[in-house]
Formats: sequence, structure tokens, C-alpha cells
Amino acid sequence: MSDYTEKETITIKFGKGLADRHFTSKAGKDLVEVKIPNEDPGDKRPWQSFVVGAGMVHDNKYGKGVWMRLPADGETKVSRPVLTGQDENGKNIWENETRMVPNTELKAMMEAYKTRDRDSVLSDLDSKKPAAEATRSARPSPEKAARPKQAAR
Repeated sequence: MSDYTEKETITIKFGKGLADRHFTSKAGKDLVEVKIPNEDPGDKRPWQSFVVGAGMVHDNKYGKGVWMRLPADGETKVSRPVLTGQDENGKNIWENETRMVPNTELKAMMEAYKTRDRDSVLSDLDSKKPAAEATRSARPSPEKAARPKQAAR
């Protein structure tokens, strides 16, 4: 009999663009840096990120997204670049702010886009449509303006 017990895992799904930086560690391991978008669209700070092995990130069956599994009871180190000042030459000095985040919270951070209110996006589009249509109908198209009028036969 084996003493193997299945550990509980969580699956995190996200877009391919968030896992775009592949690199090799000093020890020779292939790693991927995964970016975490800010939950608040008004938050203009740099995005947080974490690093996992390249073999942990898998393409989904449609090819537009990726997914990964992490232990549900584990923690992941998350870092964010923070501007600490400027040197004598006026060049910005950045340091990394790191913290440990439970994987369940990491999943919520990565999938925060699912909780956004979609009505606000649709109402923004509706408010922009009439203005664009009004300017389009007020001006004749360049093709019509350049064509000479034909006399009726």
C-alpha cells in the first residue's frame, strides 16, 4: 500500500500576455515571470509579479490563455518595483518590495478581472458612440467630396 495522499491544488487561469518573460536562472532552471495586473484601473503603480518554473505554465486548449496549478495550502513570493528616489544624475532608483501571499489569495489577484462590473464598460461605449456618429455624419466622406456631380440625362 502506498502512503501517497492527493494534495489539494488550485488552478489559476490567465492570459498569455501576463506570462511573457521567460529566462534561465543561475542554476540553469527555465523560469517564467508572471505579471499580476492591478485590481484598480486607477492604480498606476507597476504591476506585481511572481516567478514559477516554465513547466508549471500550460497553454489552454484554445491557445489564447494559459493556466497553472499550485498547492492550495502553499504560499508564493510576490514582488513589485518601488521608486525609492533619484541619484545625482537624476536617474530613478528602484527597489523590489516583496511579500509572501497565500496561493488562494494569489488566484483571486490573478482572476480579479472576472469580478469587474461590465456594465460600466458598456455604458462608456454607449456614451462615446453618438459623438463619433455625429462627427461622421456631419462631414462628407473624402470620396464623395472629390467626385464631380453628374448631370441628369
